[in-house]
Amino acid sequence: MTLRGTNQESGRPYNRRIVLEAIRLNGPVTRADIAKRVSLTVQTVSTIVRELEEQGYILSVREEPRGRGIPPSVLTINPQGGYVAGIHLTPLGIDAALVDLNGNIVESAYRTAPNVAPDLAFQLIGELVSELRAGGSKRILGAGMALPGPFGIDSMSFIGATTMAGWKDVPLKERLAEAADLPAFIDTDMACAALGEQLYGIGSQFSNYYYLYFGVGLGGAMVHDGAVMRGGWGNAGEIGHIPAVPDGEPCPCGNSGCLERYLSLDAFNRRGVSQQMWAEEIRPIFHNAVRTIENLLDPQTIVLGGLAPPDLIEKLVASAGLPNSVAARKDRKHPRLVMASDCQNSVLRGAAALAVSSLLSPRFGQMFSTPDEKGIAA
Repeated sequence: MTLRGTNQESGRPYNRRIVLEAIRLNGPVTRADIAKRVSLTVQTVSTIVRELEEQGYILSVREEPRGRGIPPSVLTINPQGGYVAGIHLTPLGIDAALVDLNGNIVESAYRTAPNVAPDLAFQLIGELVSELRAGGSKRILGAGMALPGPFGIDSMSFIGATTMAGWKDVPLKERLAEAADLPAFIDTDMACAALGEQLYGIGSQFSNYYYLYFGVGLGGAMVHDGAVMRGGWGNAGEIGHIPAVPDGEPCPCGNSGCLERYLSLDAFNRRGVSQQMWAEEIRPIFHNAVRTIENLLDPQTIVLGGLAPPDLIEKLVASAGLPNSVAARKDRKHPRLVMASDCQNSVLRGAAALAVSSLLSPRFGQMFSTPDEKGIAA
């Protein structure tokens, strides 16, 4: 990802985020190196760094001398400079975690709440955030929540495998802000998983990859140049509703043969067989999905993760005989399929990153916004 500051006076908040992002990506790093990387003067960078040090967001450390002269101080993100509440709402329950500025989960909590209604969900979220706060006098910057998509589609939102009655037209962002008493940000679980993997997992090795999110339903997100592609209304990546089997199993969306009817935790649980048997049964459908993603988007790799048990995801990633596609190149440096670094926590980390994106990452802060302001992250 290319970071570049601006010399316009109105760009001061942007430059602040640029400098923070450069430190996060490259630290420990000197002021002079930051200035070179983001095309700002050393004086401008030094002024911003002084402010950020005073506010506790970064640390300045003097390295040990290696020769004559005093070595320059280097800068790193201060993990304890701030914390964010990450929340993951699923048809099974609610996960919550307190995440530091380096993406480490320092506190976590959970509530079982199958297909929970909005009022109870936000009551539970308030309780969970209170539990996270009880761990000490930490500076909590905001709350980010991930939940099943797509958003704003009458025939597809909160139905089928992700049935959650009563969530239509709920002002998600406002309700979260009220329940958590914090600045609030909302996005789909698949987009949050991709963001979490990009910031803190194997996704950081790639500039272009597709995150295939294996949850109760099925979704995905394309990461391009380090940012999640959102689409016109924030719903890009809903691969679960592409046709996979002609005249196949009816889907609650109104179509038939949709991919998530065969490839999802819901599909696995309905089938009621062993992981090994199920992985073999759905391998042709899974491979067709991989080929479709590769031919449409040409990613460097497909990262498979989500709520499914890690050993089940591992079986799918290891399945042999991938069909031919534009990804079948002799000069590949990485496998066509890789397993996510942290399947169970990438969504929580990504949800937390939503809340700090405006502070730490100008690119992510811009990408996680949509024309529809009904609670989607902005």
